[in-house]
Amino acid sequence: MASLTEVVAYMMPRTFESPMPSEWANIYTWCGLQFAKTFKNSGQIGAMMEIAPKTLSDYEQTLLKRLRVWIYDKRRAALKQKMKADTSISKPSSTESPRQEGLFGNSETT
Repeated sequence: MASLTEVVAYMMPRTFESPMPSEWANIYTWCGLQFAKTFKNSGQIGAMMEIAPKTLSDYEQTLLKRLRVWIYDKRRAALKQKMKADTSISKPSSTESPRQEGLFGNSETT
């Protein structure tokens, strides 16, 4: 699953678009509070304690878990796609030496 920090980073741009349903607002503020507690940012903790729920309802916990799994799956898929693209670009041609000379240029060896 994705971390709570990743959830906050993913949800932040969405908060600028339009108001969110209350359960998503609760999830976002609760995750933000957990982030503030983890990194011991006292300025944020005071403000977050006033607006964040103490706990999430079962329904909100289910929504959060689904979001965390979804973010993780999307991140893994993007990484696999990037690795495939990098692999196809970096495959040596049949004329290149598989030794280090092929990696660092055509240096003369004695």
